[in-house]
Amino acid sequence: MTDAVFGAVPAGVGAIVVGTFPLASGQWFVPHSHPQHQLAWARRGVLGVAVDDAYWVLPRTRALWLPAGIVHRTGATRDAVLCSLYFEPDRCDQDWTEPTPVGVDGLLAHLIAYLSHENLSDDARLRAEAVVLDLLRPLPATPIDVPSPADDRVRAVVDALLANPADPRSLEAHARGVGVSRRTLTRLFVHDTGMNFDRWRTHVRLRAALPLLAEGQPVSRVAHTVGYATPSAFLAAFRRTVGTSPGRYLNGDASYEASVVSTPDE
Repeated sequence: MTDAVFGAVPAGVGAIVVGTFPLASGQWFVPHSHPQHQLAWARRGVLGVAVDDAYWVLPRTRALWLPAGIVHRTGATRDAVLCSLYFEPDRCDQDWTEPTPVGVDGLLAHLIAYLSHENLSDDARLRAEAVVLDLLRPLPATPIDVPSPADDRVRAVVDALLANPADPRSLEAHARGVGVSRRTLTRLFVHDTGMNFDRWRTHVRLRAALPLLAEGQPVSRVAHTVGYATPSAFLAAFRRTVGTSPGRYLNGDASYEASVVSTPDE
């Protein structure tokens, strides 16, 4: 885990401060919150952000708005660079009250890099900040929830599946492994997670698949990695669960699926 960075946005004419944080593979910030609104974006690589049981995957075409005070964890499954925009609430008109995914196109990416320069004039900074706020468009995607159980027997099954989403064992086999009947484990799963076993495992597999897809791995390889026999079975499960394709889920718009966001070096 990595310690979080806290503090107020420095006094000045602007409302936005940009921070850049390199993250090594598997590195996560400890759960924390900020007194400012935050826009978390992957300047390089792919990020993950968790709020309670909800989890978002952020390639470079997607950022996440986190309202001030929201406790969250941010990290990376591969080497990445987190670029955070901190918005002082008293100087920002944006009023989203829940974590909200936001599309990032080339213009917004360049503006983020531009605002990271400390030598901007007041007028230039204010103009750029106004455009950033205009470009924040919410994406109609829901996070893939993976609720955590309290019962030790369910937790043992959950831990096995989190460690290996492709684990092919049935509910009955898992029940034998933790010393309960299939019926008992079924009841415990629903009681602790609000989902039946099949739905919960599907959510785990889809969540594990998203960072791999965001890195550009082929659907066929990703499907096999997370436990699906065919790409079509994986895509059907994704559409059935999320209501759209993986590309649209990650990017929010079909036109983004073929785009590449390029940002200048800072």
